[in-house]
Formats: sequence, structure tokens, C-alpha cells
Amino acid sequence: MLLGLGIELSPAHFLYTGPLLTAMPALAALTMGPVGTLSAAAGALGVSLTTTTMHHAWGDTQIYSNLLGLLVVSAASVMTSNAMCNRRQSELDQIRRIAVAAQEVILQPVPARLGPVRTSSLYLAAETGAQIGGDLYEALPTPYGVRVIVGDVRGKGLAAVRSAAAVLSAFREAAHYEDELMAVMNHCSAALRREHSGPDDAVKDCGDDHAENFVTALVAQVPPGEPVVDVVNFGHPPPLLVHNGKVHELAPTSPLPPLGLEEFVTDPPAKAESYPFAEGDRLLLYTDGVIEARNRCKDFFALPEAIEAVHARTTEEFLGQLHDSLIRHTEGHLTDDTAMIVLERADV
Repeated sequence: MLLGLGIELSPAHFLYTGPLLTAMPALAALTMGPVGTLSAAAGALGVSLTTTTMHHAWGDTQIYSNLLGLLVVSAASVMTSNAMCNRRQSELDQIRRIAVAAQEVILQPVPARLGPVRTSSLYLAAETGAQIGGDLYEALPTPYGVRVIVGDVRGKGLAAVRSAAAVLSAFREAAHYEDELMAVMNHCSAALRREHSGPDDAVKDCGDDHAENFVTALVAQVPPGEPVVDVVNFGHPPPLLVHNGKVHELAPTSPLPPLGLEEFVTDPPAKAESYPFAEGDRLLLYTDGVIEARNRCKDFFALPEAIEAVHARTTEEFLGQLHDSLIRHTEGHLTDDTAMIVLERADV
């Protein structure tokens, strides 16, 4: 349109710009929505009317033919653009439904009550428009008590989803048959190695870097009839225990590397560490997307302080208030996947 206007206002105005302006709505319909296409048509019409008036060309029948062609092309372009937008939206809605279904398979909803604990979970994917990402969690009732895992896969995208699915599948199977938490996590580590030991082409297709495949993970167990919680930490942010309104960090005394980096372990594997977990206590397991969330001033989210400011009777309300605090802190702009799961000791 600017080119046509420039020609009409220059000494070369004898060149006929009608076909150029008539094509504008059709070109706009390729990349713009109905409103943008209509704006392009209005701009082309405005240039045509202005230049026709300036050159006193209203008596030329070619001008009326040009205007008629412009109106026809504009109407067709707006209808085409609207149809394309509706089709894109339909395809996007279908993709989102598939993503939700995939999330429910990989990250199954946590029951509100598992034996002696009440539970609730929250997951937010940082990927724009996505429902699933690289964080994982699960809570299961087993013969050895309630077992919970929270993990964070390096990276994002399909490769991270595949790694998360491998670890979760192994955990769901081994948690019911292995009496030691370390044995359960050995199964998870083996599943992760198998996932990343496929053909090089398959690894590359997922955008995976074979030399940097690892998953930080934390597994906890609430045994039946005992007021304790057993924890094994594989390079993951330590859980936070809320007792009498105060937050205590359960930092491991024997840190372990993330799953997939076992070759760096020289000492024998550590055993689970036990901590008091009395009735009414709450245990929060989370991924680093929570504590590394920043605001405009690049300040990290103060999770312990946010927990102490929460006054909720149920675990669902507890996570809901934490979620609201996190969104306020980041103004809704999360840069990493975020997962949280809370356990509340209901009775001993």
C-alpha cells in the first residue's frame, strides 16, 4: 500500500497501481486474521479513493472496475481468513485435548487420601500452550506405606517427557515389590538408562544430548503406624516439613547424584533417612521451578516464607494459596516447569 501511495504521489503517477492495491487483502489473508485482512482492505480502499480524487480521475470507467474488484477480493479474503482462523483454532483445541489426555496418563491425579496421609498435587508447564513437561510426581499406597516421588528432568520438550514417563513407569511398578526405597530408585535409574540407550538417530530426533541425561528425584515413604517419614534424595531440592506452623528443611546428610549420573558415586549407596512426621504435620515436595521462579527484580521466590504465610485447613487450599503466591511473584511468567505435592499426616 505504501508502494502504491508513493507511486501515485510521485511523477510516475501515470503507472496504474490498481492491481497492486487489489491484491492487498488477499495477501493479508495469508498471515493475518479477519480483522487484519479487513484493515488491509480498508487501507487499500483509502489509497484508491485518495489518489483518484487527487488526480480527478472519477470519470474513468477503469477506476470503477478497480474499486469493484477491490470490494470483491476484500469480501472473499475476509471470509477466507475467518475460515482459516476457525480451522487453526479447531486444530489447536484438538492438540490441547490430546495434551491433557497425555498428562493424565503420565501424571495421574493424586487421590485426596492415601492411608494415613491426605495429599494434593499441582503441576504447571512452562512450555507455552503445553500441558506436560519435564517435571514428574506420583503418590502410591503400597504394602510398605505411602510412597511418593517428585522429580525434575533436565531440559524440556518431548525428550523430557519421555524421560519422565520412563522414571514414573519404573516407580509405579517397583514401589509395590521392593521393600527398600533405594531398590525402588535403582529400578528407576535402570529404566532411565534404557530409555537413553536407544539408537542415536532416535535420541537426536527428540533433541536429546546423550551426555547430559539425568533426573533429579526425591522419594519419600510414610510407613503405616509410625510417626516418621523416610526420604532419599537424588540431587533434588530438599522437602520442607511444616510442624506447628514452622518450616523445617529436610536436607540430606548423605547427598546422592541425580539419576543417570551414578557413575560418579564412589561410596556405597546411602539408605533412607527418617524424620519425625506427626499428626497434623505437612510435607511439601517440589521441583526447582518453584524456588528458582523470579520476579522483575530477579528475586527468587521465598518458598519457606510463603508457606508460613499460608493459613489453609485442607491440602488443596494449601497448594492453592502457594500457587497464588507464586503467580503473584512472577506475574504469571514461569520460565520452568513447576510441580508440587503436599502430604498431611492425618492419623498415626
